[in-house]
Amino acid sequence: MDPYWSRTFVFVSRVPLLACQAVLGCDILTAMVAHRKRIKHYDERGHVRELTFSCYRRLPLLTNDAWRHLLAEHIDRALDRHRYRLVAFVFMPEHVHLIVYPVADAPTISLLLTGIKRPFAVRMKRILLDTGSPLVNKLTVRQRPGVITFRYWQEGPGYDRNLTECKTVLDAIDYVHMNPVRRGLVKRIEDWRWSSARKYVDPQSPVDPLLPVIHGLPAGWLGEA
Repeated sequence: MDPYWSRTFVFVSRVPLLACQAVLGCDILTAMVAHRKRIKHYDERGHVRELTFSCYRRLPLLTNDAWRHLLAEHIDRALDRHRYRLVAFVFMPEHVHLIVYPVADAPTISLLLTGIKRPFAVRMKRILLDTGSPLVNKLTVRQRPGVITFRYWQEGPGYDRNLTECKTVLDAIDYVHMNPVRRGLVKRIEDWRWSSARKYVDPQSPVDPLLPVIHGLPAGWLGEA
C-alpha cells in the first residue's frame, strides 16, 4: 500500500483563536478579486493548500441543499482521482473554501480545481435546462463575438495559498470555519452544516452523508509519530 495513503489523519479539537484576529480579519475574497489574473500556483510536494473560488459574479448559487450535496460529490471524486485529501472546507452561499493536502504523485492544483469545477458546472447546466430555470440565461454570457459560454463559477483560478507551517494551517482552518459566523448565518461554527467545523469540534460526531469526506490533517503536521 502507498505509505501516503496509510498515514493516520487527525482532527484538532479547537475553537476559533483570539490570537488569530490578524488572519480572521483578512478579506480573502477581496484579495482574490484583486489578484485573480496574477495568481501563480506553486505545486510543492507536501504543501497544504488553501483554495477559494466563487460563483459567477458572486451570485448566491449555493443555497440549495441538493446542489451543495452534488458539489460535495464532485469534490470527493476529484480528490480521489487527483490524489488529494480534504483537510477542511466550507460552502458559503456564493463561494467555497477548501484546504487540501496532496499525497504521492498528486498532479497540479490546477488540475484538481478543474476536476471539481468543470464537471459540476456541466451537471448544473443540465439540471437548470431540465427544470427550465431562468438561471440558465443569467449564467450564459458572450465570452467574445460568436462564443457563448455557461458560467457557474467566476472566471479565473480564484485564491490559492501554500501553507507550510503547522500554526498557519491551523489558523487557516479557523478562518474557514468562522466564515458562517462572521456572516451571521449561525452563532457557532458547528451549527453550519456545510462545513467541516463539526468534525473538528467533535471528532466523534456522526458522518454526514451529504458532505464531502473529511480526512483531517496528516499526523506529521502535529509533530506526532
